[in-house]
Amino acid sequence: MTTPQEPQRSSPTRPLVYRRQTCRLCDSRERDVVLRLAPTPIGDEYVPASQLDKPQPLYPIDLALCRSCGHCQLRDVIDPSILYGDYLYKTSDSLGLVQHFRDYAARVRERFPPTPGTLAVDIGSNDGTLLRFLKDAGLRVLGVDPAEEVAAEATAAGVETLPTFFTSALGAELHRERGPAALITANNVFGHADDLADMAEGIRALLAPAGLFVFEAFYLADLVENMVFDFIYHEHLDYHSVKPLSAFFARHGLELFAVERVPTKGGSIRGYVQHRGGPRTPDGTVAALITEETARGLHDPAIFARFDAAISATREAVSRELDRTPSGTVAGYGASVTATTLIYHFGLGPRLAFLVDDNPRRQGLYSPGYHLPVVGPQSLYERKPAAVLVLAWRYAEPILAKHRRYVGHGGRFVIPLPRLRVVDR
Repeated sequence: MTTPQEPQRSSPTRPLVYRRQTCRLCDSRERDVVLRLAPTPIGDEYVPASQLDKPQPLYPIDLALCRSCGHCQLRDVIDPSILYGDYLYKTSDSLGLVQHFRDYAARVRERFPPTPGTLAVDIGSNDGTLLRFLKDAGLRVLGVDPAEEVAAEATAAGVETLPTFFTSALGAELHRERGPAALITANNVFGHADDLADMAEGIRALLAPAGLFVFEAFYLADLVENMVFDFIYHEHLDYHSVKPLSAFFARHGLELFAVERVPTKGGSIRGYVQHRGGPRTPDGTVAALITEETARGLHDPAIFARFDAAISATREAVSRELDRTPSGTVAGYGASVTATTLIYHFGLGPRLAFLVDDNPRRQGLYSPGYHLPVVGPQSLYERKPAAVLVLAWRYAEPILAKHRRYVGHGGRFVIPLPRLRVVDR
C-alpha cells in the first residue's frame, strides 16, 4: 500500500488538514475513537494523465463518538476549498437520484405546502435538480454551492446558484436582500460542514417565522446495519442520528418535529425543522426513533466494535475470494469517492488492473493514490478480466443486468457488501 505522506499546507498559518478537538454538535471534548479506517487520499480526487505526478497525501479516517451527546463524527478536517473547489460529482450522475428528488419535492409540497412565489433556498444545491422541481411548482428558487463549475452550469441552466459556502453571515444577508425563505433544504450536505452551529444560525436567520427547513442525511443506524462503511470518507464529517440532532437544533432555537426514513445512500433520514414554537405539532416520529436508537445501543462504543469486526471479516472474505480467482486480471466496477474508501481499507490497490465506470466524466481519469485507469464498460469485453469486483455495490443489480453477456462469456462478478456474493455462469 502507498506510504502515507505528510499533509501539505494551504498557507503558512492554515493547515490543509487539522484535528478538531470538540464535538460538532455539543462542543464537548469527551470523544472516543470507535472506528479507524485506512487513511486515503481525498476520495474524489480522480486526476487526468497530466497530473499523475501531483502529490496525493493520505489523511486519517478516524470515527469518534461523543460521550456527552452521542454524535458520531470524523476528527480530521480537510480544508473545504480543497475538497469542493474542483468537485466532480453531479446529482444527475447518480442512478435514481433525479427521481428521488422529484418525489422529495412532491412529498414536501404535500405535507407542508408552501405558498407559490415564496422563496426556497437549497444549501449544497449541486446541479439544481431539486430546485428545478420546486421552481416548476411556482416557488422562487436559489441555490448555494461552493463548487464553482457546477454552480455556474446550474445558473446557466436557469437555477440561480451562488458559488459559495452557506454561513450565518450569508443567511442574514440573504434575508435582508431577498426576504425570508419559506423553505430551506440541505440534502446530503448537513454532515459536510465543520461548523454546524454556524450553519444552524444561518438557517435560523434566513427562515421565515412559519418557514420549514428540510434536510436529508444518511442515517448512522442504517450505515451500521447495512454495512455502508464506504460512506465514511473525508467529505462526510458527521454521521447523524436523531437523539443528538434533536438536542442540537433545540440549542439553536429550532425544533426537529418530524423524521422520515428514506432508502437513499444506503439508508437516510429526512428531518423537518421549524423555529421553536412554530406552527407544526410534533408527530411522534422523533421520540419513536430516539427510543429505538437507545434500545439498539446506537450511541454505545460496543456497537462500533461489532461493526469493525464485521468489516474486517468481510475484508478477509473478499481477499480469499480474489485469491481463488483464476489467472487473469481483476477489474473494479465503480469510480466514485466510496470506491476510494473500499480500495484502501480492503487493500485492493495492488490487486486491481483498472476501474470501469459508466460516467463519461470519469473515463480517462486515474484513481486517487493508486492511479488505476478509469475506462468505459466496453473494456469488460475488450480486456476480458477474469473477475470484476463491484465497488459500486449498492448498484449491483442494474450493473449485473447490463452485463449478463460478460458473465455468459465466463466472467465473474464479486459483490463485496453488504454480504459477499459471487455471480458467474
